[in-house]
Amino acid sequence: MDHDTNTPEPSSPRRGGPSTSGSGVEAPGTPASAGTTTAGVDATRWLAASSLIGLIVLSVLWELWLAPLRPGGSWWVIKALPLCIPLAGLLRRRMYTYRWVSLLVWFYFIEGVVRAYSDRGMSAALAGIEIVLCLALFTACVMHVWLRLGPRKKVAA
Repeated sequence: MDHDTNTPEPSSPRRGGPSTSGSGVEAPGTPASAGTTTAGVDATRWLAASSLIGLIVLSVLWELWLAPLRPGGSWWVIKALPLCIPLAGLLRRRMYTYRWVSLLVWFYFIEGVVRAYSDRGMSAALAGIEIVLCLALFTACVMHVWLRLGPRKKVAA
């Protein structure tokens, strides 16, 4: 029986079947194994969510109790509010949220760098923690997007 050469086979990745060519070897251009990718996506999701929660908690504690700019607390605590918005999107694996959080986090990174350089004592240490959390969040967001979309193929010029 002849097969139409334009119709993909049932095991073809274009039809949602396995990404192997039947011999147990992955077809060229397909992501690693689905199990590895799923585990990586889950790991980056939890790293992003925990880093974001850490930034929220750090911001509130920093500006109200640990090292506020003014005794008794500071209005700078409202900087934690924009961080609360993307939490639901990260937990629901919304790709758009991972993309814009990877841009938003740089404002907090810059604040951490400035305060680590200019402040002294507890505030400088908290700024160092903020820097680490920002880098973890950015890395998790970028890796999450990369794992879900896979590497892009180069187009021949």
